[in-house]
Amino acid sequence: MAHVNDPAVLEKLMRTKGRWAIVGLSTNQWRAAYDTSLFIRDRLGMEIIPVNLPADPVHGETGYATLAAIPAQKQPIDVVDCFVNSQKVGAVVDQAIAAGAKAVWMQLGVIDEDAAARAKAAGIDVIMNACPAQDARRFGL
Repeated sequence: MAHVNDPAVLEKLMRTKGRWAIVGLSTNQWRAAYDTSLFIRDRLGMEIIPVNLPADPVHGETGYATLAAIPAQKQPIDVVDCFVNSQKVGAVVDQAIAAGAKAVWMQLGVIDEDAAARAKAAGIDVIMNACPAQDARRFGL
């Protein structure tokens, strides 16, 4: 059965202040993750943690190469926001499960039904093929 985003989960994730690890967030200002992460931090009021292979800091926030590299004082991770392509997102979802994340958010165009099913089976909220910057308007955020 295909995953369908639950509007109540969308709203809960965007309204509940928390820590979002943003996988694929780099210093490249032309990538969607760059501006969307600012929206998540500055408009929704979330703490953001950049996750990118070189562990570059972004928006003044310390970066980490993987979810597993995020130190204990930055745990728990409330949402793992995935700005990676669909072929790579399954591995990120598996890392999110291993890290004990509470939710996985796959951005627009990022679809992996098997990964979504694994996350749901692990008790993790799942949003797929959606963008918080676009969905926030529906909830008056």
